[in-house]
Amino acid sequence: MPTSPIIEAVGLVKRFEDRIAVDGLDLAVPATECFGLLGPNGAGKTTTLRMIYGVSKPTSGAITVFGLDVARHGRAVRGRLGVTLQENVLIDSLSPIDNLRVFGRYHLLREPELSRRIEQLITDFELGSHARQRAETLSGGFKRRLAIAMSLINRPELLILDEPTTGLDPAVRHVLWNEVRALKARGTTVLLTTHYMDEAERLCDRVLIMSNGKAVCEGPPRELVESRLAREVLELDCTAAEERALLEGLAAVKTLRSGARLFVFADDVGPLALRAKQLEGAAGRSFVVRPANLEDVFLASTGTSLETGA
Repeated sequence: MPTSPIIEAVGLVKRFEDRIAVDGLDLAVPATECFGLLGPNGAGKTTTLRMIYGVSKPTSGAITVFGLDVARHGRAVRGRLGVTLQENVLIDSLSPIDNLRVFGRYHLLREPELSRRIEQLITDFELGSHARQRAETLSGGFKRRLAIAMSLINRPELLILDEPTTGLDPAVRHVLWNEVRALKARGTTVLLTTHYMDEAERLCDRVLIMSNGKAVCEGPPRELVESRLAREVLELDCTAAEERALLEGLAAVKTLRSGARLFVFADDVGPLALRAKQLEGAAGRSFVVRPANLEDVFLASTGTSLETGA
């Protein structure tokens, strides 16, 4: 029997004076999934998150978390979730252990359970070598690990991560990815915003792409790629005239242009590759054949024209 979504929003609107940040958004996040909320800067992602965890009230529409109206039961909702903001919120003069201890007391955790949870989080996020340093002396990667660890001190049923790996090196990103996977395996629901499409493809069971406050498309990443574009893409730099020559006489294909760069999508780009090779020889340009990915869907959905050619 299907269970109710952990998060459910219907007709969600947030207006700031004459600007609409979120415009009629419907959202349903199932339990134990990692759900990605994607979109360009200004799409309304962070505003949506702020309404979900109860620090910003919707202008209109309904939103429930754990089946509770956030506007009426904000404290009860916040006690069951963890939030990592875009900016780390740490007490710089305290060590990671003491930051975790202060935040645990905020959640009314008592000894010896509090110390057990701190020890486990220090281990999980590989903070042991820096556990007693002042937070202000930590690198950006270690600060980010600590910020996420703090959001888990209360063992939340729902973890909200707002661009958790922006600016981090690949090694630290993988540490955090592994922790998100482990949390999901233990039954935690994760709501994630990110500008890294590879991150969304690796972690998310489903994604919703927003643009100008509205939902553009939603679904499992791979299904979105194949349903909205195709399995493969050929990309190269070419003029409009060269594009017409490349596509002449072919069955309908989808194309995406970003400046001089042309992306052509098809389930089999073999015939296109042969034509592109001729163009490569004539114009001295290289081309790339690769699997289509979520970044292609993102670009096509949020800001670059997607055209169908013959």
